[in-house]
Amino acid sequence: MFLIGAQRSGTTALSFALNAAFHDVGGLFTVNGKLPYLLQRWITQEDIECAHLRADEILWALRRKLPSGKGAEEWLARTEAVLRKYAQEVAEGSGISPIEMARGIVSESYGAGLRWGEKYNEYLLMLPYLRSLVPEARYVVLIRHPEAVVHSMLKWSGDRPWNPGARKSALDKWNSWNARWLHFARNIPNESYLMVDYEELCRGSETDRMEKFLGLELRQYFTTLNSRTGSPHTDAPLPPDTMKTWRALNALRSTQRAPQSS
Repeated sequence: MFLIGAQRSGTTALSFALNAAFHDVGGLFTVNGKLPYLLQRWITQEDIECAHLRADEILWALRRKLPSGKGAEEWLARTEAVLRKYAQEVAEGSGISPIEMARGIVSESYGAGLRWGEKYNEYLLMLPYLRSLVPEARYVVLIRHPEAVVHSMLKWSGDRPWNPGARKSALDKWNSWNARWLHFARNIPNESYLMVDYEELCRGSETDRMEKFLGLELRQYFTTLNSRTGSPHTDAPLPPDTMKTWRALNALRSTQRAPQSS
């Protein structure tokens, strides 16, 4: 299962709750593991033809900002071993395609037959690849009012040169990321995803839907979720394209057929 949502939509808070829930049933949920994101960019047909899998680059990126949550360090060690194995196979002349190789790496890193999940915001930028990589994947899509997201973005500190510094650019980023989900959702089965509103999740009104979708008991893990910024009031209207996207997200969420547990 992939947890996706635009930055500052509450995905990190939810992912730590899911990490604990998955861990307690013998599964694994990585917080910002980002392995598929890196595989898309670092496994190329040209490199395979030249017998060179860029395992060093992938491993460096995985460890630059470490994945979080219970089981993350063990997963990272297993992933390193898997990447080294595939790098050796490529060096010996493996004729496997990039996507087949990426599927093998993901399967072996997370463990065949293991209930697993992953959160990384940038997956919204590569949804078709994600589906080709894990065709059976299910998605939890976290949405949040654009003004709340912008308020959080503009307060965000730390070394984040990619974070917008003005309301307009922050709204544009929120809009472009969420519009990608709307486009992708048209082409996948309704039962393969669940859309969740973060504010409603914090109030406890989304828990039952998530439990049915994931087949897990989650209520005890969601007690720490809270909306620290809320939806700040502003006299400035949302741009038309942003309002259109926000309404489309809510329309899709409200009309979505209740998924069955897996």
